[in-house]
Amino acid sequence: MLLKQYQVTTTSLHITVNRSFSHTPTYTVRPNELTPGIPSEEYERRRKELMDSLPSNSVVVLIAAPVKYMSGNIFYKYRQGSDFWYLTGFEEPDSAVVLEKNASSRGYRMTLFSNGKDSAKEKWDGFDDALNVFKADDALTIKAFPGQLRSMISLYSNVYIDLPQSPRKNARSTKSLLRYLSPSVNPRSEYESVVESLSSSRRKPLAPLIAQLRAFKSVCEQQVMRMAADISGRSHAKTMRFTRPGISESALAAHFEYLCSLSGSQRLAYVPVVASGPNALIIHYTSNNQVVQDGEMILMDAGCEYNGYASDITRTYPANGSFTPPQKELYSAVLSAQKTLVGLCTEAEGLSLHDLHRKSCDLLRQELKQIGFTLHTGDLERILYPHFLSHPIGIDLHESSYSDRGELLKAGMVITVEPGIYVPPTAQFPKHFHNIGIRIEDEVLVGEKHPVVLSVSAPKEIADVEGACQGLLGLEPI
Repeated sequence: MLLKQYQVTTTSLHITVNRSFSHTPTYTVRPNELTPGIPSEEYERRRKELMDSLPSNSVVVLIAAPVKYMSGNIFYKYRQGSDFWYLTGFEEPDSAVVLEKNASSRGYRMTLFSNGKDSAKEKWDGFDDALNVFKADDALTIKAFPGQLRSMISLYSNVYIDLPQSPRKNARSTKSLLRYLSPSVNPRSEYESVVESLSSSRRKPLAPLIAQLRAFKSVCEQQVMRMAADISGRSHAKTMRFTRPGISESALAAHFEYLCSLSGSQRLAYVPVVASGPNALIIHYTSNNQVVQDGEMILMDAGCEYNGYASDITRTYPANGSFTPPQKELYSAVLSAQKTLVGLCTEAEGLSLHDLHRKSCDLLRQELKQIGFTLHTGDLERILYPHFLSHPIGIDLHESSYSDRGELLKAGMVITVEPGIYVPPTAQFPKHFHNIGIRIEDEVLVGEKHPVVLSVSAPKEIADVEGACQGLLGLEPI
């Protein structure tokens, strides 16, 4: 899978959009919600759980994601930093939040820094909203952030803060933190002096602690993720119906994105893979610039982001609506293994992602032998199935770089299950399977005893896939 692409804009959003993405046709924010599907109380719970886990005399500092530019002053659509959004629900760039652990019943004090009210654009109601809507104890202009931060962190022995990686290997990363804010907010030297004031013994990494919280999805998060998967799943099904020999891969990618947008998605979760024929043997094929030929299959790995949460689904289907016998045989082998693996995604099974991957290798090896493959050492893992089975998913497509593949699966986690087989045209493999690439990927909510497939709306049984392609499921391409 490709990493999520962050797209951003410079304009501040209206507070109602921050809370509800009100331009989308499919969701009306409820009175108790801060962001669509997530109530204010949940953001409060997240912050409290984080602060309760820290030792006394601790402070947390988080910086909003920067505005990103394609070239010059041409900006991308804005997307807030995932950890910042997870703890605040605040969508504005040039913002920061400081959480100071204390002995109050709340357990911490929250100060939110932002540009406040934009007098020229009147985009939102400024600092009053920061206090009333986002439950900050104090709200200050971002221009005051360096000075306020210097005063705050001097009071604490444990400063939890993440330093962005410098793009240059030899650059001093300790000076790069506050460059995530626009240079126009304050002179860069002020930022650098604040960061330099932190000794290495006082500075603690924050991201791994937030990753532990994000690993387990609340009921509200599960519901939003199911909606994201439903949008993507239906878009997969309708794109199957839209497909025909002679169409371009790029047209299929555009059709999928259009359907997701029409259903309320804010963006795609990643650059889609639309790989026809032998292109499917390229795991991260994203050129999507070839014409689909009759008799080929299409491997489409595509998912939308909806109200802050990613979806990730892969389906492989025949361009003309009907599997050939070899295609059907190999697809059935991958599908059998995939369904068995999905059934193992429970806390009761006591498995880790590493365990699941090893089982996927065993299952695929058995399935391939049954359809005529003679496998030697390394054939499966190095050639036919060269990628890992699974990854956590949530706000980010790959939910955390801090996840441990050896950790046992627990109820409330959401992972992908995506075995695949990619047969190159070499003599060691049966000729009638040459140049066929198949991957079947679902999002799975781990349960205590039973898994829940969130991406159930995307057809994957052979009869359902052919039915979707041929219009037998009652689905139209639009």
